[in-house]
Amino acid sequence: MTLKIGDTAPDFTLTTDRENKEITLSKLQNKPIVLYFYPKDNTPGCTRESCDFRDNFTAFQKHNVEIIGISKDNVKSHAKFRETYSLPFTLLADTNADVCEAYGVINKKSLFGKTFLGIQRSTFLIDKHGIIRAIWRKVKVAGHVEEVLDAIQTIK
Repeated sequence: MTLKIGDTAPDFTLTTDRENKEITLSKLQNKPIVLYFYPKDNTPGCTRESCDFRDNFTAFQKHNVEIIGISKDNVKSHAKFRETYSLPFTLLADTNADVCEAYGVINKKSLFGKTFLGIQRSTFLIDKHGIIRAIWRKVKVAGHVEEVLDAIQTIK
Protein backbone atom coordinates (compact mmCIF):
# COMPACT_ATOMS: atom_id res chain seq x y z
CA MET A 1 0.00 0.00 0.00
CA THR A 2 1.34 3.40 -0.97
CA LEU A 3 0.59 6.28 1.36
CA LYS A 4 -1.22 9.25 -0.09
CA ILE A 5 -2.32 12.70 1.01
CA GLY A 6 -5.24 12.41 3.43
CA ASP A 7 -4.08 9.08 4.91
CA THR A 8 -3.38 8.73 8.60
CA ALA A 9 0.38 8.67 9.14
CA PRO A 10 1.52 5.22 10.27
CA ASP A 11 2.37 5.34 13.96
CA PHE A 12 5.74 4.19 15.22
CA THR A 13 8.09 4.24 18.18
CA LEU A 14 11.82 4.64 17.48
CA THR A 15 14.94 5.41 19.49
CA THR A 16 16.35 8.93 19.26
CA ASP A 17 19.90 10.11 18.88
CA ARG A 18 19.56 11.89 22.22
CA GLU A 19 20.18 9.74 25.28
CA ASN A 20 18.55 6.70 23.63
CA LYS A 21 15.06 7.98 24.41
CA GLU A 22 12.11 6.69 22.44
CA ILE A 23 9.68 8.83 20.48
CA THR A 24 6.21 7.72 19.46
CA LEU A 25 4.70 9.65 16.55
CA SER A 26 1.14 9.64 17.90
CA LYS A 27 2.32 11.32 21.12
CA LEU A 28 3.55 14.31 19.09
CA GLN A 29 0.25 15.01 17.38
CA ASN A 30 -0.45 18.32 19.03
CA LYS A 31 1.64 20.06 16.36
CA PRO A 32 2.51 19.58 12.68
CA ILE A 33 5.46 17.32 11.93
CA VAL A 34 7.93 17.29 9.06
CA LEU A 35 9.13 13.71 8.79
CA TYR A 36 12.02 13.38 6.40
CA PHE A 37 13.67 10.12 5.39
CA TYR A 38 17.25 10.23 4.17
CA PRO A 39 19.66 7.51 3.01
CA LYS A 40 22.72 7.91 5.24
CA ASP A 41 24.41 10.14 7.80
CA ASN A 42 27.47 12.12 6.68
CA THR A 43 26.92 11.77 2.95
CA PRO A 44 26.89 14.90 0.78
CA GLY A 45 23.18 15.04 -0.12
CA CYS A 46 21.97 13.99 3.31
CA THR A 47 24.26 16.47 5.02
CA ARG A 48 23.08 19.30 2.78
CA GLU A 49 19.41 18.42 3.32
CA SER A 50 19.81 18.21 7.09
CA CYS A 51 21.76 21.47 7.19
CA ASP A 52 19.05 23.15 5.09
CA PHE A 53 16.47 22.10 7.69
CA ARG A 54 18.87 23.35 10.40
CA ASP A 55 19.37 26.70 8.67
CA ASN A 56 15.61 27.20 8.44
CA PHE A 57 14.80 25.77 11.88
CA THR A 58 13.59 29.13 13.24
CA ALA A 59 11.04 29.43 10.41
CA PHE A 60 9.68 25.98 11.30
CA GLN A 61 9.54 26.91 14.98
CA LYS A 62 7.48 30.01 14.15
CA HIS A 63 4.85 27.62 12.79
CA ASN A 64 5.21 25.26 15.79
CA VAL A 65 6.43 22.48 13.47
CA GLU A 66 8.48 19.54 14.74
CA ILE A 67 11.22 18.30 12.39
CA ILE A 68 12.26 14.65 12.59
CA GLY A 69 14.84 12.92 10.41
CA ILE A 70 14.86 9.14 9.94
CA SER A 71 17.41 6.81 8.40
CA LYS A 72 18.59 3.26 8.94
CA ASP A 73 21.76 4.47 10.67
CA ASN A 74 22.14 3.61 14.34
CA VAL A 75 21.80 5.96 17.31
CA LYS A 76 25.57 6.43 17.68
CA SER A 77 25.93 7.48 14.04
CA HIS A 78 22.98 9.88 14.38
CA ALA A 79 24.41 11.46 17.53
CA LYS A 80 27.75 12.10 15.84
CA PHE A 81 26.01 13.47 12.71
CA ARG A 82 23.81 15.77 14.81
CA GLU A 83 26.77 17.03 16.86
CA THR A 84 29.06 17.55 13.84
CA TYR A 85 26.50 19.72 12.04
CA SER A 86 24.75 21.25 15.10
CA LEU A 87 21.37 19.86 14.06
CA PRO A 88 18.72 21.24 16.47
CA PHE A 89 16.10 18.56 15.76
CA THR A 90 15.70 14.86 16.47
CA LEU A 91 17.08 12.04 14.36
CA LEU A 92 15.53 8.59 14.72
CA ALA A 93 17.22 5.24 14.14
CA ASP A 94 15.16 2.83 12.03
CA THR A 95 17.84 0.14 11.88
CA ASN A 96 15.36 -2.59 10.90
CA ALA A 97 13.70 -0.32 8.29
CA ASP A 98 10.23 -1.09 9.64
CA VAL A 99 9.15 2.56 9.59
CA CYS A 100 10.80 3.08 6.21
CA GLU A 101 8.74 0.16 4.90
CA ALA A 102 5.52 1.52 6.45
CA TYR A 103 6.08 4.85 4.68
CA GLY A 104 7.06 3.19 1.40
CA VAL A 105 10.49 4.79 1.14
CA ILE A 106 12.54 1.62 0.61
CA ASN A 107 13.24 1.20 -3.08
CA LYS A 108 15.68 -0.48 -5.44
CA LYS A 109 18.75 1.61 -6.07
CA SER A 110 21.86 1.01 -8.09
CA LEU A 111 25.42 2.17 -7.60
CA PHE A 112 28.40 1.17 -9.72
CA GLY A 113 26.33 -1.53 -11.41
CA LYS A 114 25.14 -3.13 -8.17
CA THR A 115 21.47 -3.15 -7.21
CA PHE A 116 20.38 -2.90 -3.59
CA LEU A 117 17.47 -1.73 -1.44
CA GLY A 118 17.87 1.71 0.08
CA ILE A 119 15.97 4.72 1.32
CA GLN A 120 14.52 7.00 -1.33
CA ARG A 121 14.84 10.56 -0.02
CA SER A 122 11.26 11.47 0.95
CA THR A 123 9.43 13.96 3.17
CA PHE A 124 5.97 13.83 4.74
CA LEU A 125 4.12 16.79 6.20
CA ILE A 126 1.78 15.54 8.91
CA ASP A 127 -0.81 17.81 10.53
CA LYS A 128 -1.51 17.99 14.27
CA HIS A 129 -4.21 15.33 13.90
CA GLY A 130 -1.83 12.79 12.35
CA ILE A 131 -3.08 13.21 8.77
CA ILE A 132 -0.59 13.36 5.90
CA ARG A 133 -1.03 16.74 4.17
CA ALA A 134 1.88 16.67 1.71
CA ILE A 135 4.31 14.08 0.36
CA TRP A 136 7.56 14.59 -1.52
CA ARG A 137 9.23 11.51 -3.00
CA LYS A 138 12.53 11.36 -4.87
CA VAL A 139 13.42 14.66 -3.22
CA LYS A 140 15.95 16.90 -4.90
CA VAL A 141 17.71 18.72 -2.07
CA ALA A 142 18.04 22.16 -3.67
CA GLY A 143 14.94 24.19 -2.82
CA HIS A 144 13.23 21.37 -0.94
CA VAL A 145 13.07 23.03 2.47
CA GLU A 146 11.45 26.10 0.91
CA GLU A 147 8.79 23.86 -0.68
CA VAL A 148 8.07 22.32 2.71
CA LEU A 149 7.80 25.74 4.36
CA ASP A 150 5.38 26.86 1.63
CA ALA A 151 3.24 23.75 2.19
CA ILE A 152 3.04 24.43 5.91
CA GLN A 153 1.09 27.60 5.09
CA THR A 154 -1.66 25.46 3.54
CA ILE A 155 -2.34 23.42 6.69
CA LYS A 156 -2.82 26.34 9.07
